[in-house]
Amino acid sequence: MKQPFERINHPMTRQQLLRRAAVGGVTLSLPGFLAACGGDGGIEGQQPAETGATTVEQVLADEITISNWPFYIDQNDDATSFPTLDQFTEATGVKVNYLEDINSNEEFFGEIQAPLSRGQSIDRDIIVPTAWMCARLLDLGYLQQIDKSAIPNMVNLEDSLKSPAWDPNRDYSLPWQTYITGVGYDPEKVGGEITSVEQLLDPALKGKVTMLDGFEDTVGLFLLEMGEDPADFDSAAYDEVIAKIQKAVDDGQIRQFTGNDYTGLLAGGDAYACMAWSGDVVILQADNPNLEFTIPDAGGMTSVDTMVIPTGGDVYTASTFMNFFYDPEIAAQVAAYVNYITPVKGTKEAITEIDPALAEDPLIFPTPEALKNLHEFDPVAIENPVYQEQWQKVIGV
Repeated sequence: MKQPFERINHPMTRQQLLRRAAVGGVTLSLPGFLAACGGDGGIEGQQPAETGATTVEQVLADEITISNWPFYIDQNDDATSFPTLDQFTEATGVKVNYLEDINSNEEFFGEIQAPLSRGQSIDRDIIVPTAWMCARLLDLGYLQQIDKSAIPNMVNLEDSLKSPAWDPNRDYSLPWQTYITGVGYDPEKVGGEITSVEQLLDPALKGKVTMLDGFEDTVGLFLLEMGEDPADFDSAAYDEVIAKIQKAVDDGQIRQFTGNDYTGLLAGGDAYACMAWSGDVVILQADNPNLEFTIPDAGGMTSVDTMVIPTGGDVYTASTFMNFFYDPEIAAQVAAYVNYITPVKGTKEAITEIDPALAEDPLIFPTPEALKNLHEFDPVAIENPVYQEQWQKVIGV
């Protein structure tokens, strides 16, 4: 695997891999990340909604329910339990109902929008969408403020992530992890190294390519290939990308558009190459060490998957959970397993106690070179109804 992502593979049992592939996101914790990516500590163009403070009764619930993406928390060797969740229960007495039921942002939004629009609970205390989706949820009035008095470990939040434009005081949110979107592939099946998304359009790969159903990922990578900035582009550039992807659809080049479920296709060999999130590919390497993840030479996409408390969630219990996972020792356990980059200060020091080699892992602690090659998508463009309509037609929704 080419630099800067040459790394040590971490062993995983086949049972874990198969469980993960059946159900089928890295938080950049380095202080210079947003400057390198052209940001200012948050998503541009989104402003927080005007809502009042949340009144909190500081009594822990018996149980907490969390919706997150697959592959996003540590598991034991036979994939029957989540060690850090067990530690949380031991420390607090709160049972965790942990659901890996976020496959894509828009799909998840479609599932929760109706009850939230009526002011009803979705029976979740924490959900972990991507930041731009969190901004939408906040703007619609679907989120509750966190209880900062229950989160003293919030001081461990990396400085670069403290003030996103959509939630400048972090009154409603805390980062979970940040992901890198690039390309996952089997070099034996594609015939060598992939260095650009254009190679996914090679007719030799017809029907063996998947792309992500979030246009901020897929369109973003193609914009970079064109030399455009995904954070600042015009409709002509967008139309050009859409036309290119539509032609690939019409030609049968693209097998399907996916959320997190591309992992099963890549692991099973039904897809030879795909747009992918870095940590997932690392997990799949346990079954097929040939699989590789790369950031295209033109650049990769990135954003922050973020913990928020929806209407009806137990604010104090959810905030207590957030506090627990902002302990560097706990954050290190998660990072060591999921291979995404933690937002928690002190993780690099703590992770050396688990495996010193992990402190040098570029997927968990990216190099300055890698950071300069990562980009965020314009969040205003994500919400553009014309762009959304065009994209939905392309992916056949």
